[in-house]
Amino acid sequence: MNIAHAPRRRFGQNFLEDQAVVERIANAIHPRPGERLIEIGPGLGALTVPLLRLAGRLEVVEIDRDIVRNLRERFAAAAMVIHEGDALALDFSALGDNLRIVGNLPYNISTPLLFHLDAQSASIADCHFMLQREVVRRMEAAPASPDYGRLSVMLQYRWQMESLFDVPPTAFRPQPKVWSSVVRMRPHAELPHVARDEACLARVVTGAFGQRRKTLRNALRDLVTEAELSALGIDPGARGETLDVAAFVKVANHLADRGA
Repeated sequence: MNIAHAPRRRFGQNFLEDQAVVERIANAIHPRPGERLIEIGPGLGALTVPLLRLAGRLEVVEIDRDIVRNLRERFAAAAMVIHEGDALALDFSALGDNLRIVGNLPYNISTPLLFHLDAQSASIADCHFMLQREVVRRMEAAPASPDYGRLSVMLQYRWQMESLFDVPPTAFRPQPKVWSSVVRMRPHAELPHVARDEACLARVVTGAFGQRRKTLRNALRDLVTEAELSALGIDPGARGETLDVAAFVKVANHLADRGA
């Protein structure tokens, strides 16, 4: 169904229109009746329709009032629950457990939204998102690679990630200037490396990547000494992008143990 709605730049709206891509995403999600499925930013409903067909019921989060009005006119209340407002302000954990969250995320809020959901991962079964391809590369990047950074470490600490496929700009209206990628995220059943103080871990990671060219002895000088890094088996002359998640957790746990 073609809906007359001008994309709004302030909401980062790029509407998916390629039906082959829509079906490929729906198949990757593979929703089943009875699952708690939540779509962020349903827009004009390209993905919403097949998700409803497969799941039978859907919750959506939408900030655009005109789109919300359109959704209420098109879909029965028994089939769709609409959370009107900003996804960044929504407490997803209050919606229940084993949530399956999907969406074509606006590029302008994708990173803050990923961190918002990361904090509520205990309630989430999995996520399937379409994001800017460069963001997905950062999410799944390995240590010592150009894309590896704060986003890589903080998300890989809690999530398994799998880049599924790329989507060209021609699949959208209006066409973005960049390619997109669809990524699957699942919380680790058990954390591979447990930080005793996750706020401390966040400080260490932020410090290490604050200025990428700085060595750890300089980047983390306000948190840990060169001697302490050496005692942990970490080269003080290395840069943050060379450390894996386990090494960051080791530093954070050391600081937590000494009450830093």
